[in-house]
Amino acid sequence: MKPPPQARRGERGLVHAGDVGLFKNLLEQAAAAKTVPLSPATAKMVEAAVEIHQDAPELEDLAYLARELVQCTLPHSDPGQVPFWTRTNGNITLSIVSGVDPQGPRLVGYPYGSIPRLLIFWITTEALRTASRILHLGPSYASFLRALGLDPNTGGGKRSDAKRVREQTQRLFAASISFIQSVKTPTAEGERRLNMLVAEASELWWNPKQPDQATLWESWVELGQKFFDTITAAPVPVDVRALRALKRSPLALDLYAWATYKALSVARRGKPQFVPWRGLMAQFGADYSDPKDFKKKAQETLRKIQAVYPGLKLGDATGGLLVLPTSRPAVGVKPPRSSLA
Repeated sequence: MKPPPQARRGERGLVHAGDVGLFKNLLEQAAAAKTVPLSPATAKMVEAAVEIHQDAPELEDLAYLARELVQCTLPHSDPGQVPFWTRTNGNITLSIVSGVDPQGPRLVGYPYGSIPRLLIFWITTEALRTASRILHLGPSYASFLRALGLDPNTGGGKRSDAKRVREQTQRLFAASISFIQSVKTPTAEGERRLNMLVAEASELWWNPKQPDQATLWESWVELGQKFFDTITAAPVPVDVRALRALKRSPLALDLYAWATYKALSVARRGKPQFVPWRGLMAQFGADYSDPKDFKKKAQETLRKIQAVYPGLKLGDATGGLLVLPTSRPAVGVKPPRSSLA
């Protein structure tokens, strides 16, 4: 095992090397001074940072996300009962239409927050592993929750992991997604559009109040063909250990996936890329009205990400940040092509 690298801090708050030393010191100080305990979330972040710095990911530590969903992401908060929802990044627009609630008359609602992001990481990884559109969601609800890195023992209340996962899964499987790309050439303007169902069919036999209970029928989903083709075509590999450390923040999950995708492209070009805060806010910060508030939150989130992503090297720049060419993807592997039958 290699010892974790020394931490060095940038002039304006970004970490230019792995910050695991800082997190490890916090853990040791909290253990010595029992009057200042770390929060469970911070303790998990520390443990993940130390493990990731010391040990390369094994096969079970790998997860994947579709490149398109790195560029345009799901809502962070609930859009409510709107007829459709969109997010635009450059010339690409993600549009989502909700399914209908059979208990209605109303919409099922839109997948939002960290849970549907964890679901899509799991779906993409499982689709690659099995090379199948039909995915089995575990022998019990509890086993599926654990596969997402969540806790089946938080109860059956409204804010429990079990309750929220069932609701967000229903929303995701009922959704129709479109990617719309505006195209301009010297002689013409055009549009490319890909419309797809997330799921063509599904069955969920889950009881949030009794997640460990075995059911007579197994829960499963059959992904839409176009959705399956899209998520398995050129996925971005990430580290499951980092996902689980960042799992409570949709912004952290978005920026982590974006960072490893961006690190790969910058390393290939061999020169730094400037990313303005306003551009990053347009892509990921739709819930923020003040650019200063988004910048502060993004800097704080990127520091946490760098603790569990030692290959990410960032620099400071007026009005934004630099992704440095010494950066490396979070996971230096590609999905096996043989799995994409």
